[in-house]
Amino acid sequence: MLERIHARMNIIQVNYLQPAFESLSCHQTLYRMLIRLRLFRWSTYRLIILSSFIWILVGFSVLVYYMDCLGSSGINCVGGKQRKLFQLSSSSANNPNNVNFNYNGLEESIENDLSNLNSDNLIVNENANSLLLPFKSNQLRKWKSPVLATNPSSWPGEKGKPVNIPKEEESLKNEKFKLNQFNLLASDRIALNRSLPDVRMDSCKKKRYPSELPTTSIVIVFHNEAWSTLLRTVHSIIRTSPRTLLEEIILVDDASDGEHLGKKLEDYVVTLPVPVHVLRTGNRSGLIRARLLGASHVKGQVITFLDAHCECSKGWLEPLLARIREDRTRVVCPIIDVISDDNFEYIPASDMTWGGFNWRLNFRWYRVPQREIDRRNGDRSEPVRTPTMAGGLFSIDRDYFEYLGKYDEGMEIWGGENLELSFRIWMCGGTLEIATCSHVGHVFRKSTPYTFPGGTTKIVNHNNARLADVWLDEWKDFYYAINPAAKKVNKGDTKGRKELREKLKCKSFRWYLENVYPESQMPLDYYSLGEIRNVAINHCLDTFGRKSGENAAMSQCHGMGGNQVFAYTKRKQIMSDDNCLDASSKKEPIKMIRCHGLGGNQMWEYHPKEQTIVHVNTGLCLDKADPSKDSTLPQLKECDGRKSQRWIMSSNFEWQATDHNNANNETNDKHEASANESA
Repeated sequence: MLERIHARMNIIQVNYLQPAFESLSCHQTLYRMLIRLRLFRWSTYRLIILSSFIWILVGFSVLVYYMDCLGSSGINCVGGKQRKLFQLSSSSANNPNNVNFNYNGLEESIENDLSNLNSDNLIVNENANSLLLPFKSNQLRKWKSPVLATNPSSWPGEKGKPVNIPKEEESLKNEKFKLNQFNLLASDRIALNRSLPDVRMDSCKKKRYPSELPTTSIVIVFHNEAWSTLLRTVHSIIRTSPRTLLEEIILVDDASDGEHLGKKLEDYVVTLPVPVHVLRTGNRSGLIRARLLGASHVKGQVITFLDAHCECSKGWLEPLLARIREDRTRVVCPIIDVISDDNFEYIPASDMTWGGFNWRLNFRWYRVPQREIDRRNGDRSEPVRTPTMAGGLFSIDRDYFEYLGKYDEGMEIWGGENLELSFRIWMCGGTLEIATCSHVGHVFRKSTPYTFPGGTTKIVNHNNARLADVWLDEWKDFYYAINPAAKKVNKGDTKGRKELREKLKCKSFRWYLENVYPESQMPLDYYSLGEIRNVAINHCLDTFGRKSGENAAMSQCHGMGGNQVFAYTKRKQIMSDDNCLDASSKKEPIKMIRCHGLGGNQMWEYHPKEQTIVHVNTGLCLDKADPSKDSTLPQLKECDGRKSQRWIMSSNFEWQATDHNNANNETNDKHEASANESA
C-alpha cells in the first residue's frame, strides 16, 4: 500500500508539477519539499510513534510518584527533603526508647518550602509540620465503636447518679474519707464497670472520624490509690475504647504501701481482655518521674496520660486520636468532667472553658474568649486551642513527646509540669487543644491525701522557679517579685533545658503572650507595674492574699513585691493577678473582683500630674482608709485635691509598653522627691 502511494506521487511530480515549477522559478522551494516526501519511510513513522509512547510513560511515572504526596490532610511531602525526614522519623518510631532527632541543616532546608504551604495544620508556628510527617498506613488500624452494655439501673451510681450514704453510716463514711480524701464508702458500692450518661453534644454524636487511627498506650500513675477508683478507671478505658486502638494500659506504682496494690493487683490485671502491665518505681519518685518511667515502655503510637481516679465516657478516645492523626504535633486534651468527691455523681463540665494561669503560675480555668469562638465559626464541636492544660489527662504522639524533651526531669514530685509543657508545646512549634467531643470524668478532691518532702509549697516553688528560668524570659523577674519565695529556692541546673529550647528554635514568651494568649493576666500592655503608694501615709494598696469577692486593703509599704504589686493597664484596670479593683458606690467597700475587661466598675483613670486615681463610673477619687472605721480599707470620696487622694504608681520592671508610662515615671519621681522633702 505504501509503495503504491509513493509511485502515484512520482507520476504527479513528473507529469504535472515539474513543468509548472520549471516555468515558475518562484515555486522551486516547494518543488524540492515535495521531492523530499519520497524520503519518508515506515521507519520514520515508527520512530515518531515510539518516542510518543516513551513520553506517555514518563508522565505516568511522575504522576504515580507524586500520588504519595496526597493524604487525608492534603500535604504529606515537600519534595525529596521530607522523604528523608520521614525515614528519620519512622526509624525512631520503631525504637521509642532511643529517639534522637538530628536535623542539622535538613530542618533549615525545608523551612522555605513549608512557609509557602497554606494548611490548617500550620497553626501558629510556620515550621510546626516539619517535625513529623503523617503516619504510614502500617501505623494505623481499622476500628469500630464498641457496643456498651449497661448494668441494672437499680445499681448504685449507675448512669452517673450520686450514691447517698445513710445517716447511720455517716461516721464510717467520714473515717474512710480521710484515706483518699473522697467518699470511699460510696466508691466501693459502685460497680467497676458502671455505665455513664452520654454527655456529648448532638453535633459530636454525628461526627465521623477516619476509618483508620493510630494506636494508643494508656499510662496511669498511682500512689496508694483506692482499689475501686483505680480499677474503675481501667475498666472504663477497656469498656469505652475501640479494642484495636487500645495497645495496652500501663499502671505505674509510685511506691504504694497498700497490700491491695501489690500481688493482688498483678493477679487481677492479667485476667483482663487487654494487656495491662504494672510497673514499680521502687522509691517515691512523684508524678513526673513515674510518668517518664511509664512512657519509656509504651508500644502504641500515641501516649495517653490519665489519672488513677477517672472514668471515660462513650466516644472519648476517637476524637483525641483523630486530631493527632491529622497533625502529629497536636497535643489533645478531653473535656474533664467532674466526679463528685462526696457522692461520685458524674457532672458534665462546660465546653466553654479553657486553661490559663495567674501571676503566681497557678493553673486556672477561664471562659473561652470570643475570638476563639469566632475562629471556630461558632461550632462548639470543633476543638478549642487552649493556652495551657490541666496536665492530668492528655494524648500526645510518642515521637513528638520525645522530640519535645518529654518532662523536665529536674522537677520534683508534682506541680508546674503542666504549664512548662504547655509553654514548650506552643513556643516550640506545636498546638495544644481541648477536643470538645471527648469527655473523661475525674474525681476532684478539695485537698490532697499525700505528703511531700519539705512540703507542697517548697516543691511547687522549686518547679515553678525552673519553669520561670527557662521559659519566661524577662517576665521571670516579675514572677519572682510576685512570689519572692520562689527566687530563694534551689532550682537546680537548668542548662540542659535552656539548650533544649535553643535546639528546638523556640519562640519568645512575648510571642506566646501576644499570639497564643493575649487574654492572659500577665502584664504586657500597661502603664505602671509595681506598688501603688499613698503620699499622705506611705501605705500601699495590698491584697492581703485575699480571694475574688473580698475587700481590697492597704498596709505599710515594704518594697518586697508580693501582694503589693499592682498593674495599671491600658484598659484602665488596677489589677493584681487575675483580680481587679472594683467599686460599685461610695457607700460600699472597694473589692477585688475577677477581671472581666469590660470596664464598668473596674475602670479607673490615673492623672499623673495631680496623682489622683478617679473611679470612672462614679467620678469619685480613691482615698486612704478611714482609721475610725477600718484602717486597712481604702475608700472613695469626693475629689477635692487633699493629700490623702494622691498616689504614686511605681514601675519596677523594664518592659513597659508606652511612652505614657515614661511620662508617668518622670512625674512620679518629681512628686516623690518633693513628698520626701516635705516629710
